[in-house]
Amino acid sequence: MRTTSFLLMAAFSWTLNSYAQEQTLPIGSGNQLKIAFGSCGYQDHPQPALKLAAEQKPDLFIYLGDNIYGDTDDMNVLRAKYAKLAANPNFQALKAAAPIIATWDDHDFGRNDAGRHYPFKAESKDILLDFFGEPAKTPRRQRPGIYTSYTVQQAGKTLQIIVLDTRTFRDNLKKYGGEVKRQGRYFYELDYAAYTAEQTDSTILGAAQWAWLEEQLHQPADLRLIVSSTQFGIEFNGYEAWANFPHERERMLELIRRTRAEGVFFISGDVHYAELSRFDAPGLYPIYDLTSSGLSSTWHFATPNAYRLEGPIMENHYGIINIDWSQSDPTLVLEIWDVRGTRRIQRVLRASELKF
Repeated sequence: MRTTSFLLMAAFSWTLNSYAQEQTLPIGSGNQLKIAFGSCGYQDHPQPALKLAAEQKPDLFIYLGDNIYGDTDDMNVLRAKYAKLAANPNFQALKAAAPIIATWDDHDFGRNDAGRHYPFKAESKDILLDFFGEPAKTPRRQRPGIYTSYTVQQAGKTLQIIVLDTRTFRDNLKKYGGEVKRQGRYFYELDYAAYTAEQTDSTILGAAQWAWLEEQLHQPADLRLIVSSTQFGIEFNGYEAWANFPHERERMLELIRRTRAEGVFFISGDVHYAELSRFDAPGLYPIYDLTSSGLSSTWHFATPNAYRLEGPIMENHYGIINIDWSQSDPTLVLEIWDVRGTRRIQRVLRASELKF
């Protein structure tokens, strides 16, 4: 039974478009657009990062996953943990400041590192969509999984926000044989191995979501923000990431090439620290991935990442994207702010840098 105790996020009205375009977000004014985002917040923690993000007066907040730590097969427990988040004053401040959209990762999906075999994924989907105020008749409600897209029209320009679901259809991770790696003064055991070139029958997104994504990338847009709960642009490190499925990451890169989709950049979560990565692939402009993971979670070290440009930031934090459409070559500013109110990462990109 669905509960009515959740605080719904419908601070504005979604506009339903055609199936291809999914939904329109009526946000932003003038030539400026500010998007805040974050992941990995325990519902029992105060989460001051949420209030600080609200004080930035963003036009939108995006939850990247692990929005709560459900970790349960009991849907009543899952609802109760969402209710704790709803009652958090810092969450309420964020809700009052900006509309919120979300994807999930493993802990709000239901189990640590879980994928398509999790038996209650349909039930946990309904709970998440109810909590975040998803309208009743969106395509997201009608199909398996929670992937969706949004369009923001502003100053004669288009931002496409593509929200992936990296849980509902993902095959099992490949277990590692116990190798230990060193990172600084820490030694850690690799949990998972990367699939090899011969092992291409595994997937992250699944056939239906891949077909849908191709349709999305054919839509006209000036910039395209792809939301992935797990990191896209990092090197293999033995933990969960797209690097564990190299054929799936290459499929993404090839899809961007084939559709000639310009303006693509990623935001991601999961790892309990922040970093900015840049992935370079033949025949493609640089793919940036800004990871914001640590609304209240922390980790004691960051794994190796040869593609890291900035970071890691180990303190609790949130991310900000500032888009300025006013110039002939629009600017995109990627930022990480910590809970002391200090900007720790800033990278300015031009839209022309994200073109073929």
